[in-house]
This record gives sequence, C-alpha cells and structure tokens, in this order.
Amino acid sequence: MKRVLYVALVGIALALGACGQMEPAASRSVWFVEPRDGATVTSPFKVVFGIKGMAVEPAGEIKPDSGHHHLLINLGPIAAGEVIPADDTHLHFGKAQTEAEVKLPPGTYKLTMQFANGAHVSYGPAMAASINVTVK
Repeated sequence: MKRVLYVALVGIALALGACGQMEPAASRSVWFVEPRDGATVTSPFKVVFGIKGMAVEPAGEIKPDSGHHHLLINLGPIAAGEVIPADDTHLHFGKAQTEAEVKLPPGTYKLTMQFANGAHVSYGPAMAASINVTVK
C-alpha cells in the first residue's frame, strides 16, 4: 500500500511539474540561519532553519510545494524520493518547526538540513544544506 501511494504521489508531482505549476527548483533553497558553518556551540544549542520557495507544513498531508525540515547528524543529503528514517541521527520536525534546541555530546559534527514532503519523502540534495559545528 505504501509503495502504491508513493508511486502515485511521484506521478502527481511529475505531472504538476510538467504543467508548470511547481516553482522552478532554482528558486527553492534551504539554509542554516543559526548556527553558522564552523561555529563552536554549547549543548543544547539552537538551530534555525531557513527556506525559500516552499511552504513549511506539518507532516501527514501531502501538499504541492510544501513539507517539513529534518536534521541529519553526521550524514549528507538523502536522495530525492527516499523516505527519511526516524532515529537518533535523523531528527524529524514534522510539526512544521522552523527552529529547535539540539542536544549533542561534545565533539565535531556535520549537520545536514533536509527538506521533505508530508510523508517524509526527501526532495533530495537540491533541498538540503550542510554545516560543521563543534560542540563543547
């Protein structure tokens, strides 16, 4: 059932794109407002997600040009069309949060923000951004 739903959603997304109803990918982006790349932070620290060209909506319902943020710990972007797992290294912000307090033990981390649709299906590297931080 999940695969049938996924295939149907991908087909709808492709059809909308072909009709010109989706915003061009070049005008969509995500970035870290806070912290900055290379920052040294104290845990817990605040992460603020920036986004352009897409609406931030709660998980559950699939709406065109919308989705929610995920924070990947020591991981890179997830391929477009892949479902983002839910575990200690894949943090979901499915209530449409645009900022969060993150707790990590001391160390150096790569943080990747990944935007995905209401079913946690990744929009791919085009809607991802990575930074490096040191937690004291």
